[in-house]
Amino acid sequence: MNKKIIITIDGWSSCGKSTLAKQLARELGYVYIDSGAMYRSITLYFLRNHVDWTHPEAVHEALGHIKLEFHANHKNGQSEMFLNDENVEYVIRDLVVAEKVSEVAAIREVREFAVKQQQAMGRKKGIVMDGRDIGTVVFPDAELKIFMTADNAIRVQRRFKELYEKNPNVTIEEVRANLEMRDYIDSHREVSPLRQAEDALVLDNSHLTIRQQLDIALEWVKERL
Repeated sequence: MNKKIIITIDGWSSCGKSTLAKQLARELGYVYIDSGAMYRSITLYFLRNHVDWTHPEAVHEALGHIKLEFHANHKNGQSEMFLNDENVEYVIRDLVVAEKVSEVAAIREVREFAVKQQQAMGRKKGIVMDGRDIGTVVFPDAELKIFMTADNAIRVQRRFKELYEKNPNVTIEEVRANLEMRDYIDSHREVSPLRQAEDALVLDNSHLTIRQQLDIALEWVKERL
């Protein structure tokens, strides 16, 4: 089974895309690329450096100072996001970044910047990448495209649980509002809006265990190989 393929996982926020992508990468010995982490890192850079992203010149200037890389953490077996040689894997998960990332990711030049890097990472195949436009824009010819979805109330609960562990002051109302806002921006933006690729397989994991969703995806991989 030496043939390697590209697997794309798109879908709404808090559907467990990255959980599945990491599992698949581990099982198959593939590289996992978290496209969301790239947009979060760009957002973090903009926030830290007070970049006015409503001004194209400011965006263009700032992107020239951004270097994004994934490095393997051999202790936990994960790939972690580095922004200009600083490990930002945990900083970028903050609600402050989450509240702005959809706005930043909707900017054409930001998306072009990130997509170019993502496509370069996929040249050798053997990757699993998750995001919003991976199967439609970044790798339209990917061998396996998965579109993930889950019941809204379940997504809110999952996200709340994840954020509560880091910040016990977060409220479920804040989380719900943040998810609704991100869904709206992601699906209505002018550049590469979130939509299901015509040849994507839909995985609704509202009532699946992590193991069950992995088994379904592995079956799909087998069919493609």
